Amino acid sequence: MTPHVALENPHDRGLAPSRLSRKVQYLFLAGFLVALCLSTLFALTEHWRRASFVLGASLLWLSVVRLTCDSKVLGVLSVRSRRFDATFTGAVGAAIVFLATSVDPLGS
Repeated sequence: MTPHVALENPHDRGLAPSRLSRKVQYLFLAGFLVALCLSTLFALTEHWRRASFVLGASLLWLSVVRLTCDSKVLGVLSVRSRRFDATFTGAVGAAIVFLATSVDPLGS
């Protein structure tokens, strides 16, 4: 099995390929990964509100990335159909951002 066939999402068959170039798609994916690493760094340094806000924002970004990029570029981040993945990551990201901004900081 070739790698391109293994990364093909069966839920996305028949969809038109992305209008974005592969380079731009990989840059969008890299932006998500950088934000995820930044969130992890904040969590490791015990800045939990910043970590959760950046994690939520990165999931919101991932929903945009899922709508605009091909499944072959995203690999394991494309689980179901584009609409489901974008809705799920958008809802979870919005909930995390809401919680991160609505909870009062400790010690104030």
